[in-house]
Amino acid sequence: MSLPRRDRMFADLPPAPPATAIVVTASRTPEPQSDSAASATVLDADTIQRLGEPLADSLLRLTPSASLATSGSAGSQAQLRIRGAEANHTLLFIDGIRANDPAAGNEPRFELLSTDLASRIEVVRGPQSALWGSEAIGGVVAVDSDRKAVTAATVEAGSFGFARVSAGTGFAQGPLSVALGGGYQRATGIDSFGGPGGDKDGYWNASFRGRAALTLGGGNEAGLSGFAIRARSDFDGYNPVTFLHADTLDNSHNRLSAGRAWLSHQDQDWSASLSASLLGSTNRNDLGDTYLNRTDARRATYAAQVSRRFATGSVKQQLTAAVEQENERYTASDAVYGGFTDQRRTRRHRSVTGEWRADWTGRLVTDLALRRDAFNRFHDATSLRASALLKLSEALALTASYSEGIAQPTFTDLYGFFPGSFVGNPNILPERSRGGEVSLRWKRRAWDASATLYRQHLKDEIVTRFDGATFLSTTANATGRSRREGAELTLGWSPSSALRLSANYAWLHATQQVEPTDTATREERRPRHSGAVLLDGATGKFSYGASLAYVGVRFDTDFDVSPAQRVRLHGYALVGARAAYALNSRLNAFVRVANAFDARYQDVVGYRTEGRSIDAGIRLALDR
Repeated sequence: MSLPRRDRMFADLPPAPPATAIVVTASRTPEPQSDSAASATVLDADTIQRLGEPLADSLLRLTPSASLATSGSAGSQAQLRIRGAEANHTLLFIDGIRANDPAAGNEPRFELLSTDLASRIEVVRGPQSALWGSEAIGGVVAVDSDRKAVTAATVEAGSFGFARVSAGTGFAQGPLSVALGGGYQRATGIDSFGGPGGDKDGYWNASFRGRAALTLGGGNEAGLSGFAIRARSDFDGYNPVTFLHADTLDNSHNRLSAGRAWLSHQDQDWSASLSASLLGSTNRNDLGDTYLNRTDARRATYAAQVSRRFATGSVKQQLTAAVEQENERYTASDAVYGGFTDQRRTRRHRSVTGEWRADWTGRLVTDLALRRDAFNRFHDATSLRASALLKLSEALALTASYSEGIAQPTFTDLYGFFPGSFVGNPNILPERSRGGEVSLRWKRRAWDASATLYRQHLKDEIVTRFDGATFLSTTANATGRSRREGAELTLGWSPSSALRLSANYAWLHATQQVEPTDTATREERRPRHSGAVLLDGATGKFSYGASLAYVGVRFDTDFDVSPAQRVRLHGYALVGARAAYALNSRLNAFVRVANAFDARYQDVVGYRTEGRSIDAGIRLALDR
């Protein structure tokens, strides 16, 4: 049985200096990046458009300490590991909605995330569970869609049968503003397995977003937002007789949709919000036209938050309190085992979060957050985060933080059942991580740089154990500790709107220890060395963007040999670029190249990836 797959165009302004950038997930309320101790990277609308990547996973690869593993061609399963954490240790928000898929092991489905949904991407690295709860061990990714009333459309086509069309529109009338958008893309792809006579593994993806906000006066606002994704991807699975990786006709149909309603208030001293969201997910796996299995899940979230700003002498302070409740429902069914793997499960959890921020005369900013999560299916958890940012001079700042993270067991971890091979364990505990980081940051005129050191320990890691007596596998909490430590260097230069340049390098040492007596082994699919260079800009009628992503040597396990062997995956570099020319005030033509030097590489052993591709298109903007 196959398991569900984890598998401005014309007017460009000078870039805002980093000191004025706002980060929204490094605290329970938005704050200037210059006052946040958190390690955060923001990709704005210009960067996203000028690089022109169709799927968001390729953009995330360009951020520090982000290891991306794709199982084949575009649209295939894409797993993101931040600072050596696991694939389900990244928390994803889309327009404020918690979007990790409860029907796919609580993983964020980055392979489904089209950039048609993204006008801004924020990545906050390090454990953030004291603010946002479960899954925020490696970090948080927040994706926001375009809130402007802009009408534009884009058409693009190119290599590997790729085609893409997208459009957006909106209006603002008095107190009401509405923004809508969506897109469709497809590709025939490549044969990921690479055997003689193999079929191509392609994908299609359709996405829609919408947002409406009504200003009520007196600092009050009400709104609705939502997104919907429909996708299909072909992939090469395993021979049902030999259990070896093979050129198969496996395909996955995925649906992920969510909506959110909110009511908020903001004045000089107070801010408050009430919200409710509902997310639904379906993942169906077929072999050709034959149904194999499917998982479905629904998550309802209700939240309330209030913040009070005040001053005590020269100290500016903010107190925030938040409460949440989540209700989840999960079902699984199959045709292979006659329904023996079917599951009907529910769970719920409640949380209380408190945060205190203080600005001590503008030189020292401190932040303390505490959260309590109460689960009805497993043990409760408490998470803490304490951080400080000290401005040593106008140009230099020192930050330090201690943070904790948790990740709840998945439904499969708890209750999964596959006859003769796997049975879940309802007694396992949430995974826990704790550690700290220090960072030195420098900003002067058009230049900025940072150097960060971090260390995290993961305990109660959920691992798979095999029972030699029953020949069954199950889940358990490791009694050893997994360690992640590393360093990050960043450098940026933004002399004008004609050029914005940034570079980053990351070093990672990530090891796993299942038992205290075991020798720590290097974690798989995590490069020790990685980095990226990005540039973009606009001058006259031209706009442009380019990127280089370097991924160092990693290790993986080859299960097509007996016994399974650990294999070395060589490092690689991916270069991409996009150039656009304004034909007139409304029409823009562009060309984009990906993997420009035709690198041959694998992120997952046994799965080939795409070579060089060239695409071209036009963009029509009816609003200047």
